[in-house]
Amino acid sequence: MAGSVSDVAFRRLAGPDDRPALVLGPSLGTAVAQLWAPVLDLLRDDFTVLGWDLPGHGAAPAPAPANEYAVGDLAAAVAIGIGAHADGPVHVAGDSLGGAVGMQLALDRPELVRTVTVCCSAARIGDAQGWRDRVETVRAGGTDAVVEGSAKRWFAPGFADRAPGVAHALLDTLRQVDDTGYIAACDALATFDIRDRLADLAAPLLAIAGAADAVVPVADLRLVAESVRDGRLDVLDGVAHLAPAEAPQQVARLIRRQVSRSRSGAEVAAAGMTVRRAVLGDAHVDRAVAGTTEFTADFQDFITQYAWGTVWTRPGLSRRDRSLITLTALVAHGHLDELAMHVHAARRNGLSPDEIGETLLHAAIYVGVPAANAAFRVAQQVLAETGDIADGSDT
Repeated sequence: MAGSVSDVAFRRLAGPDDRPALVLGPSLGTAVAQLWAPVLDLLRDDFTVLGWDLPGHGAAPAPAPANEYAVGDLAAAVAIGIGAHADGPVHVAGDSLGGAVGMQLALDRPELVRTVTVCCSAARIGDAQGWRDRVETVRAGGTDAVVEGSAKRWFAPGFADRAPGVAHALLDTLRQVDDTGYIAACDALATFDIRDRLADLAAPLLAIAGAADAVVPVADLRLVAESVRDGRLDVLDGVAHLAPAEAPQQVARLIRRQVSRSRSGAEVAAAGMTVRRAVLGDAHVDRAVAGTTEFTADFQDFITQYAWGTVWTRPGLSRRDRSLITLTALVAHGHLDELAMHVHAARRNGLSPDEIGETLLHAAIYVGVPAANAAFRVAQQVLAETGDIADGSDT
């Protein structure tokens, strides 16, 4: 294999330009955009998502019949794609063969990889004879001949009944895979074995195992997680071999957590300042920064990094939700100066004056009427000053 970008159809899938780059890799017999589609919908706002297809799969052209390649060749082609589409190192995630390529890339080109997330993959997948048998099956009957077996391997019992559209679409994609491309990928898997190199893999690695995966048992992923320098293992119940399709919310959450753990202090602080300005406004933040003294500098750094960079940047709640929680907490503790600031913030985060009022009314029941009375007075003053409501008297 020449290792060109066209061989693996490397391309951008989704996401803004200013987000961390996440590169997704497919399983044998699938197309990356389809396999990862449910996860992609959950991550598109957090990452610049890139992806690649195996030769003869999805958007990638079929290889020539005599054009054999190894997993290392796929990793080299992905490296070229990363160089063409991303600035600096990227986060890599892949399922099965895609995960194998991610680990190979982290070993061969460590400067390109920040983190690796391996779904349902291992340092050696199956055995050479099994892959040779699969090759003979496809030579005799095409990829149609492996659809029934793949349906049993790919999905945990009951998944196809719960999500027939997802299962049928993936199996239809398998039928459309070029026979030569499928055979070449099987040949690559037959020779893939990096068990003796795992100790050299330095990038933080997350191994996601399917408890019902008969292709790559949990023990194989545990070996990977325990053998690399910085590895973790998560096991998903009721999941077999295609975790991105079977458990997209769990996989998306785990990828976010893995990426978050890899951020440097400077990156956390920069992200915190971005969110702080978005929520509180440039004018407020500029005043706070201008008023920073040697005595208060450490505190300013602390709230930027931990409050704004660590908590407010987490994807589990929207900024709107976080405003609701923050308003209630400030009422509970009587922090009226902070409350005024966060009434402004709540409006920036999309809460209407009526919704702010409902939040304070709800707090009156669980926090106390006197505290809510003081909070209504502060909120009314802020909202009147901004022209959101008419001025009025105290309650």
